[in-house]
Amino acid sequence: MAREKGLRPIIKMKSTAGTGYTYVTRKNRRNNPDRITLKKYDPVARKHVDFREER
Repeated sequence: MAREKGLRPIIKMKSTAGTGYTYVTRKNRRNNPDRITLKKYDPVARKHVDFREER
């Protein structure tokens, strides 16, 4: 349980293509204090799209 509150919390990345597909990952709060955006593959849209951090 202590992991979630630490330096590397678990975050959900939601697709900007509107498909509702999500990735679950961890991020370093010290290096990336803001919400992050990554380009990843969306299998529903069948292409690479931006995934934004959702809280």
